[in-house]
Amino acid sequence: MSKVPVSFRKQHMVVLVCVLLAAVTMAAYWPVRHCDFVNYDDNLYVTGNPHVLGGLSMENVKWTFTALDTANWHPLTWISLMADARDGEADAERFHTTNLLLHLANVLLLFLLLRRLSRSTWKSAFVTALFAVHPLHVESVAWVSERKDVLSTLFWLLTTWAYVRYTEKQGFARYAPVMVLFALGLMCKPMLVTLPITLLLLDFWPLRRLQTADNRQRKGLGKQIAEKIPLLALSIVSSAVTFYAQRGGSAMETVSKIPITARISNAIVSYALYLWKMAWPAKLAVLYPHPGPTLPQWLIAVSAALLVCVTTLAIMARRRRPYLMVGWLWYMITLVPVIGIIQVGEQSMADRYTYIPLIGIFVMIAWGVPGLLGKEERKKGRKGAPVTLTSTEHPTPKTFLVPMVILAIAAIAVLAWRTWVQIGYWQDSVALFGHAIEVTERNPTAYYNLGRTVVETGQYDESIRCYRKAIEYSPDFANAHGGLAVVLFLTGDYAGAWKEVHTFEALGGTPHPGLIHDLSEAMPDPGR
Repeated sequence: MSKVPVSFRKQHMVVLVCVLLAAVTMAAYWPVRHCDFVNYDDNLYVTGNPHVLGGLSMENVKWTFTALDTANWHPLTWISLMADARDGEADAERFHTTNLLLHLANVLLLFLLLRRLSRSTWKSAFVTALFAVHPLHVESVAWVSERKDVLSTLFWLLTTWAYVRYTEKQGFARYAPVMVLFALGLMCKPMLVTLPITLLLLDFWPLRRLQTADNRQRKGLGKQIAEKIPLLALSIVSSAVTFYAQRGGSAMETVSKIPITARISNAIVSYALYLWKMAWPAKLAVLYPHPGPTLPQWLIAVSAALLVCVTTLAIMARRRRPYLMVGWLWYMITLVPVIGIIQVGEQSMADRYTYIPLIGIFVMIAWGVPGLLGKEERKKGRKGAPVTLTSTEHPTPKTFLVPMVILAIAAIAVLAWRTWVQIGYWQDSVALFGHAIEVTERNPTAYYNLGRTVVETGQYDESIRCYRKAIEYSPDFANAHGGLAVVLFLTGDYAGAWKEVHTFEALGGTPHPGLIHDLSEAMPDPGR
């Protein structure tokens, strides 16, 4: 009886792993299909956007290439949302299902890419499983407005795949797809601007284009950098367009509102907090208020020390364990566009920003733990001196294999369960912002959005309470004053409504003409 070829068995193993990854992903995220739209950007992206609701038409597609709505330029994201609209209506289940399928595609593509890069099936599977079910990624999948996250990551992975093919046989015919796919990714979300640098990291490990056979630095680094110049040029153009869009859309916070020292401090702490939330994904919220200059000095110092220590150790281990340096720098670099030095929006950090960066940390865990437990293989040099083998694989003793497998399965199961729970908070706006209020402190935006939501169901007293809380935490919150004016009018408190209207106007808001007309009919403006 002939033996089954090894290559045949490996192919079947890859198929089996893909099936298991798909099953785990779908099981963890299945409830997302029944989530509703939320009143936080979904109205701008879908429910209140006539271009998206109009579906795919020549006129609407043309609009996507000129629109700077939501302070971004991402025509492919708009087009993908239009494809989900039907007859001027938005079915939440259809939009959420598309997000889920894109996430599933990213999961399978990430596994196949990692395996092609490293030739390690199980380490690649573990990294991918963490990526698939980690609760920090729920926001990217369950929030329709974050279609740009899952869609752009698909192009990120496709670009990297095309780049790996290019390194195997260099030439314009293989470099052109890298450029095209990267450009398409930037048209989904500008966060991809750091992708050329991550390709340089992959050149170091696992592609080993920057090292000789004995792990020494190879001459010709300039050549590897030079081949990234066209990609870097696209990144610069995308960054310029994004800066223009966000500046024009008033999305950038001024230095007077959030000083540069506060931004740097928050960035340092955020790097550390993302790691903490990765290890202990509790109290996740749709928005974390920016602390401004109120961060404790001890927290800033501890976070900075952690970053310096890990960076130093990772660089020191670059020859024997290059995956540590590559994984850590991947994490640090891919977070740069959204770490808050250039502050866009009011958040201090956001779960969705970890969708790509945490891949680096997952690689550090998947390769680093077996590497620490294993024994480094060595061979003798000419004079008997020990020389590290070219392989960076450190075989793990069999006594550790079973416990490691059990711990890995347990970790994935717990994360999948937490993802299932986290999706429950995205079922509607009340659950989402109610949860955000519970797990964060002094969150005016969460109170404001909850107030907007409950007023639609006639809960006027609760809406007033939420608006007043938002104003208490942020007295200059113009929209909160405007929303409170409407609810006070509905409850018959015309004097209070007029007061809030005047405050809203003083803060630069423009009250709705219908409200002013109805309020004037009920009671003349006491301030005029």
